[in-house]
Amino acid sequence: MTIAIGDKLPEATFKEKTADGMSEVKVSELFAGKKVVLFAVPGAFTPTCHLNHVPGYIENRDAILAKGVDEIAVVSVNDAFVMAAWEKATNGTGKLRYLSDWDASFTKAIGMDADLSAGTMGIRSQRYSMIVEDGTVTSLNIEEARGQAVISGAAALLEQL
Repeated sequence: MTIAIGDKLPEATFKEKTADGMSEVKVSELFAGKKVVLFAVPGAFTPTCHLNHVPGYIENRDAILAKGVDEIAVVSVNDAFVMAAWEKATNGTGKLRYLSDWDASFTKAIGMDADLSAGTMGIRSQRYSMIVEDGTVTSLNIEEARGQAVISGAAALLEQL
């Protein structure tokens, strides 16, 4: 079952590579008492994700935060080392949190997994964005067409804040 507006996010643990090494980020801790924009991509360094989706959130970061958002995070079913390299490649350090759902446990728990094996990517995430307030989804935008980041893009999300 796909997560819906009004649902509480399930507990899961992301991985994040920091200057101090590998760390675990629990969903309950990341979202507790905060308003967070979370968006997901099928894969780091893939064309739409790298050239459109992440840059849109970086460009609109200040405007999103000005609307009362505490943090913006991107999640992908990639390992934390790939996510750390992608953070550097997109100049996103200090702007977005790059979270690894390395085993797709979070993605599967919210019903947003997609089998992209035909494209050699395996199990990945659908492209979406959401606004989460104190762990509860208040807005959810699931991209309908592959290769686009319109419905789940930063400009569309900014209008919802």
